Amino acid sequence: LAARRALELAGHTVATAGNGQEALHLLAAEDFDCILMDVQMPLMDGLEATRAIRSSTELGAKARIPIIALTAHAMKGDRERFLDVGMDDYIAKPVDVRELEAALARITAHPAGP
Repeated sequence: LAARRALELAGHTVATAGNGQEALHLLAAEDFDCILMDVQMPLMDGLEATRAIRSSTELGAKARIPIIALTAHAMKGDRERFLDVGMDDYIAKPVDVRELEAALARITAHPAGP
């Protein structure tokens, strides 16, 4: 909720999904600049959803959309694990607005998505 509010205050439009399957459906139906992917979600977690997005042939160019992990996992090796499944960046919770802005700046400086 904090990330959503910060993004909206910065003028971004935000869509939310309650789980990875919903995120896949939203991405297939709409265009987005990036995904802020919670790692721990019901039904399909963020790692599974990222793998599904990256390997999708149905999504076309959307399969390369920038994905930023949002997670409470902040142990050594977690960042590398998230990047290894295809996420482009990582922010630990609780989300710091400055870190979020920096991550968004990094991915827009080197966009991978459509």
